[in-house]
Amino acid sequence: MESADRPNGPRSRKGTETRARMVVAAKGVFEDNGYLEARISDIAQRAGLSHGSFYHYFESKEEIFLEVVLAQEDLLSVHSIVDSGLLGRSTHTSMRNRICEAIRQYLAGYRDEARLMGVIEEVCRYNERVGTLRFERYRRYCVRTEDAVRRLQSQGLADTHLDPEIAAQALSAMVTRFAETWFVQHLLECSFEEGVEQLTTLCINALGLREPKSIGKGSD
Repeated sequence: MESADRPNGPRSRKGTETRARMVVAAKGVFEDNGYLEARISDIAQRAGLSHGSFYHYFESKEEIFLEVVLAQEDLLSVHSIVDSGLLGRSTHTSMRNRICEAIRQYLAGYRDEARLMGVIEEVCRYNERVGTLRFERYRRYCVRTEDAVRRLQSQGLADTHLDPEIAAQALSAMVTRFAETWFVQHLLECSFEEGVEQLTTLCINALGLREPKSIGKGSD
């Protein structure tokens, strides 16, 4: 998806900025109209460009949608439950608090982008390229989660009876599906903090997590 992979992609700084502006415009159009009803002319108009200019940067509506999906996935992955939660390096903050904060940030990001996430979740169910892209991202995240579970087990901080691969798949599915049913499908009514706390407790209990001995009474 890098511009260098496109023979007709932008090479100048201005071209790169224009391409980024088109992605932002596309995001707004997809949020407002959905994928099927979104038109390239709408995207170009919102970006302040001519219809023909679109094809200098993207080959199709599908291609720019994939770019929007990638940007959204990157945004949500900033606060990874694996990196900042399970494997956080802080010796002054409890694992529970680290996981809780990671979940809070992930859910807040998903909630704030719920309209777009709803479109992405729908499209990935019938568009093979979008589905494959999301699946590959999800697969890599599950592998990292599996590695984290193994490491915690080796340190005596997680239930050693768990199969790391199964646990990683189940945990990842729980978190992502929970966000979709809450913010896209609106199947849950509770306060934001209650949802965060409950999901945190489920993650802690599911993995049988224990605090390392280095976390003392002064933990946050």
